[in-house]
Amino acid sequence: MLEHGAAPPAGASDTRPPSPGGPGGLGTRLMRRKPVERLVAEGGKGQGGELRRSMGVWQLTMISIGATLGTGIFVVLGNAVPAAGPAVVISFVIAGITALFSALSYAELAGTIPVSGSSYSYAYATLGELVAWVCGWCLILEYGVSVAAVAVGWGQYLNELLAGTIGFTLPDALSQPPGDGGYFNLPALLVVLLAMAFLLGGAKESARANTIMVLVKIAALLLFCGVAFQGIKSGNYANFMPMGMAGVSAAGATLFFSYIGFDAASTAGEEAKNPQRDLPRAIMLSLVIVTALYCLVAAIAVGAMPWQKFKGSEAALAGIMKAVTGQSWWAVLLAFGAVIAIASVVLTVLYGQTRILFAMSRDGLVPKAFAKVHAKTGVPRVNTVIVSLFCGVLAAAVPLGQLADATSIGTLFAFALVNVAVIVLRRTRPEMKRTFRTPLSPLFPAIGFLLCLWMMYSLEPVTWVVFGVWMVVGLVVYFGYGLRRSRLATSEK
Repeated sequence: MLEHGAAPPAGASDTRPPSPGGPGGLGTRLMRRKPVERLVAEGGKGQGGELRRSMGVWQLTMISIGATLGTGIFVVLGNAVPAAGPAVVISFVIAGITALFSALSYAELAGTIPVSGSSYSYAYATLGELVAWVCGWCLILEYGVSVAAVAVGWGQYLNELLAGTIGFTLPDALSQPPGDGGYFNLPALLVVLLAMAFLLGGAKESARANTIMVLVKIAALLLFCGVAFQGIKSGNYANFMPMGMAGVSAAGATLFFSYIGFDAASTAGEEAKNPQRDLPRAIMLSLVIVTALYCLVAAIAVGAMPWQKFKGSEAALAGIMKAVTGQSWWAVLLAFGAVIAIASVVLTVLYGQTRILFAMSRDGLVPKAFAKVHAKTGVPRVNTVIVSLFCGVLAAAVPLGQLADATSIGTLFAFALVNVAVIVLRRTRPEMKRTFRTPLSPLFPAIGFLLCLWMMYSLEPVTWVVFGVWMVVGLVVYFGYGLRRSRLATSEK
């Protein structure tokens, strides 16, 4: 599937049919596309400075794992195991295969169009400006709100760690948002500000911090496996599929959202040393590692504790370690791993959000401030501060509820567009050199697209309502600001 070569250099001729981005009516302007060569040529360039290419395949892989491996595996078993029983392992495999189809499409486009905008930029090059805006608006929902949601969870694990080490916990007034028994979620704000501090230090420095945190949380999960393995009882696997295949499928749909985040490496396209080669490898490698860890942890967990006892348990792994050893300090170690795990998710997802807004700002669709790069550090400082403060305040002061669930539908919509973009680019630009090719295209991208639609269909109606409201707000912003200020629009005049 891998082949040598890279995207044509800037200035190369564009042999596709003329883009509908030329002067014309409203419909024509909405469908204008940004040539791939122009996207690549502008890579890394911002207002007053440039992003620095400092990441190799190792750092890129750690970014994807950091954004994916977190709250999912630490809390999701309490919801998934009661639905599938011990067969939850199969559910993880099903969810991983579902994610794989979209990951293949991401890998092809990340190697062909190695820029920071991720699926937003891919849509701009293939499906037109309006679709690109909608995709970018979905990514803002996916990344921005999920940072806040994850940060809220971090405060809960921090309290568990404090209780097990020094016997002190923060009162609800300072650890819960209004509406959930508190006044201000201080830990949620602190973890976002901590991530902001790392990001302001530079991409290389924040990538190094993320790598350390990823290794710590992988070690915590492997420690769980080593300890819990001693408590495995073969009888716990006896009734392997108590709810039948329907239960396995239902759990798989729930578990799919544990895989959201593997696309984070694609947001680092303009800070990778060799993006055409390393981005596809990082995306695929991270998905393989995360899937293997999920399946291993799940298999040992259901072997060490009867599946009926998982219901309603948000800290099942910690409970298993305590039950197997008879000592509570093992649970404290796992809580420490969870605190590190969630912090790395906040760091990497916040990073992805800033880079997506950087790309959209450079295209003129959002204010120029988001594309300003500090000449010394190579970091979009204003962008990072604005996004961090917004997400921090959202996490600290707003009970997210169903709004957090809307991140899932935004992600799936973006995934669906990436699968379509692969098919379109194969038809419009077949001569382009691709460092990774999705196998059996257009079949695999089509399967990925349909799977995303199926996942979206399974979401609650209230999630669709929230998504619809978000889209309406986004369209108002686009028609009121982006449509007229788009760089493609100004270049036509």
